[in-house]
Amino acid sequence: MVALAWLYMFASAWQVYYLPWAAYASLALAVWIIYVVDRLLDARFRPPDDPLLGPQHRFHQRHRGWFASGLLVASAALLWLVSHEVTGILFSSNGLFGVNYLTPGLLLVGVFFFLVRQSRHSTEIPFFRNFIAGAAFGYGTAMMAHIYSPSQEVFSLLVSREMIGFSVLCAVNITAIHLWERSRISDDPDEKAALEGVLTVLLTVVGASALVYAYLDNPTMFSSGLDDSAYRTRPFFYAILISAALLLVLNKQRRRFSLDALRTLADLAMIVPLPLFLVLSRG
Repeated sequence: MVALAWLYMFASAWQVYYLPWAAYASLALAVWIIYVVDRLLDARFRPPDDPLLGPQHRFHQRHRGWFASGLLVASAALLWLVSHEVTGILFSSNGLFGVNYLTPGLLLVGVFFFLVRQSRHSTEIPFFRNFIAGAAFGYGTAMMAHIYSPSQEVFSLLVSREMIGFSVLCAVNITAIHLWERSRISDDPDEKAALEGVLTVLLTVVGASALVYAYLDNPTMFSSGLDDSAYRTRPFFYAILISAALLLVLNKQRRRFSLDALRTLADLAMIVPLPLFLVLSRG
């Protein structure tokens, strides 16, 4: 749901007026496949008593046979969609060093699963792995809109403010879950305070960056003037700002919720900006 919501916002920000159903379906299947594989690998490689394994891991492990069957069906459907419905620009080489759109995404996903395998015995918060996960999620979501944009050039996607901002937001969202988990199992009040402070700083940086990006999109936003030609992407950065603010509120109120509730609310914080984005982009 998060991926599909932001795919729509990417398409709107980049003025992609037609995005076929296959783009949404392909992205949904790809995200679900990666999510399920990640959960199954965590459940397999980590000890059963690992405090970082939650009910979602145990559910996937308990029903791994059904999930394995689902992965086969979803993978076949994804391959069919990509080969028959999604534009061939995914595979065509263009731009920087002749790299196609799929190569950076596959590389990021491959590095992510390598890090999952390497960190199976680690109890440290995987900041770098979370960064790679956020980059993979952000790039994949943005890519499905960018291939239908007029530019259709890989390098312009890799350096786009929208993709970078969303990827960092995703990385911080994932890190928030790990920080909340670590804080919950820690008995040291100083460590708990430090973990809250780390997340507060990260979210503040994300929110401030979103405001800077919005200003760069329209330097007259704080004056009486309004440059309509630069209006199109500002609501996208407002959406990033809203998500960061909601995660910051959750961080401050985290003691009131269970870890399962926090995981759900963290995802919800990524979806809530969609209706506000619709209002702002039409305002």
